[in-house]
Amino acid sequence: MIHFESLSTSINWGLCSGRAMETHIDFVQSLDTDVSLNIMTCLNDPADVIRAGSVSRLWRQFVVTNGLSKKLCVGRFQQLSKIARITELDLSAAEAKDVGSSNSNWENLKRDHEVYASLLQAIETSKSCRSDCIGYAVSASSTDNYPDESIVNTLIPMEKYLNRPSYWSSKGHSDPNAPETLIYKLKADLCVITEVYVQPFEAYFQPGKPIYSAKSVRFRFGYPKSSRDESDLLKMPQQQPADDKFIWTYTSEEFPMRKEKCFQRFNLPEPVLCVGGYLQIQLLGRVQRQEMDDLFYICVSHVRVVGRPLSPAFDVEVLDPSQEFVLKYNRDVFGCMLQSLSNGSPQDSNMPPTLSEEFVVDAGIVEFFLQNHQPGFELVGWGDDDDDDDEMDEVGIL
Repeated sequence: MIHFESLSTSINWGLCSGRAMETHIDFVQSLDTDVSLNIMTCLNDPADVIRAGSVSRLWRQFVVTNGLSKKLCVGRFQQLSKIARITELDLSAAEAKDVGSSNSNWENLKRDHEVYASLLQAIETSKSCRSDCIGYAVSASSTDNYPDESIVNTLIPMEKYLNRPSYWSSKGHSDPNAPETLIYKLKADLCVITEVYVQPFEAYFQPGKPIYSAKSVRFRFGYPKSSRDESDLLKMPQQQPADDKFIWTYTSEEFPMRKEKCFQRFNLPEPVLCVGGYLQIQLLGRVQRQEMDDLFYICVSHVRVVGRPLSPAFDVEVLDPSQEFVLKYNRDVFGCMLQSLSNGSPQDSNMPPTLSEEFVVDAGIVEFFLQNHQPGFELVGWGDDDDDDDEMDEVGIL
């Protein structure tokens, strides 16, 4: 049996000793191609892919010719099997060029190797450099009392604004198993997501302060079915369902949700590569009736999606009608990204988001207020005033 240690020994010896291949058996030269590939695909560090291609000319030819970096990418993220071609931005010419459009087959293979190896490296570094990845809210499957209880409220890191509690509420339903969905656009069309946070809403203005959580939650990532659907999304009211306009390429396991007023953290088993830039949160089942109408509701205060946008170093374009992708690569930006990471300090992966973090008003929130509030409204003076609880008596039903 051939063990992975054989590969590590060969790589290390080859890098550290000029006479490695004279004194050690080179399995790439001695074994069948399929067997050597099985060994090489055990690599789990993108840096090892680069090292493997640096051991010798023979190893570089083997790694590049057999598309090892692409095999590793597709093996970890099946969505990447739909990449039709790679486009590289040529900054010197200020235009995008299709990789391989005017190069030899060997040059094309070398560029593919570099791009996929760089993508692997960018994905790997996302584990130590994380941020909130939500760009704006798209739609909710239902909304009660729109726009006051809009999905946009879930992106405001405050308990209250405009003297009202900040939360999204579904419409009431007599069936406790009736699901709801929330859809968000991420900050880039290519993102690595590691975890999602959801905070159920506590109706502190109702008797007993009930918490309108879901029974469980599930997450899906994907992209619009067509460019027309994506254009339609920008025009759709946020209280109108949009689930039928997407192709979901990843669906998580189902996570139980606690009936607690806190940011609940849902860790994805492995980092998920979101191709297309859209997230759907499925809220499955209802646990709380409202006293006034005896109907079940689901309400969410806050949502955060933690990971890392890969743009502008990488981007994707979905092709109609084939649903294949164009992978866009910016070599210079990728180099700057790695440099900034090496100079910076990684974030604490165990640090949960808090409502005290600085609030940045994004375009989605601004658009919401421009559309649904009277002219002259200013985004100032928001706060968690404790003296407005009496006003909540007027809210009544969620």
